[in-house]
Amino acid sequence: MGNISHKELLDAGVHFGHLTRKWDPRMAPYIFMEKNGIHIIDLNKTLDCLDLAAGALKNIVRSGRKVMFVATKKQARDVVTAEAKRLNMPFVTERWLGGMLTNFTTIRKSLKRMTTIDKLTKDEAYRNIAKRERLMITRERQKLERVLGGIADLTRLPAALFIVDIKREHIAVTEAQKLNIPVFGMVDTNSNPELIDFPIPTNDDAFKAIEIITTYIGKSMEEGLMERKRDKDDAKVNEEEQLKRKLDEEKVED
Repeated sequence: MGNISHKELLDAGVHFGHLTRKWDPRMAPYIFMEKNGIHIIDLNKTLDCLDLAAGALKNIVRSGRKVMFVATKKQARDVVTAEAKRLNMPFVTERWLGGMLTNFTTIRKSLKRMTTIDKLTKDEAYRNIAKRERLMITRERQKLERVLGGIADLTRLPAALFIVDIKREHIAVTEAQKLNIPVFGMVDTNSNPELIDFPIPTNDDAFKAIEIITTYIGKSMEEGLMERKRDKDDAKVNEEEQLKRKLDEEKVED
């Protein structure tokens, strides 16, 4: 993983927490000082937690499992969507539907409905359906795409969640807890870091702060994906070599 400097974090405003009166006391270990009524986050702690989280996520994707990105706040949507798509990972950036994890069987039915509509619209008979009915089907598809498009390819529960602002996405955190799915999250000074497995103390409101943390996490996951590909390629080469050796031995015996 590429190194990230204190200066880069400072320039992105990662150190700015919330007003002191809005703080959660359980964030105390991650707070450096108070300045003008605002808590300042300890960037040494941020770097330590970030590296720990990035390493764990890298190992998860290297094992072939999926990490779901969750960020429904406006300033996080674009960067999180772009990073998740780049890594071919599931994401939720519009609205978290209650039961998205704990009632995944129902969610899968909605995903199947999307597939059914797609097949229907390609069918010749679709053109003969009344215009009003076609419009209703189109609107249903658009609604499903908006809410579930990011998890359309998800066939089973993710191995972990990466969340921007765990306070805002508390329903996702609660569902993950119930299913023992590890949660990695950006945690500001108004949040409880004890609710998740891998808290990353950081400003979770500023676009630049969200971007620098998400991008760093994304790069580490990309390394995990590349290492997985190398592992598979090496295994294939070894398999071919063993097969060739076996065939050569059989020729000698003959």
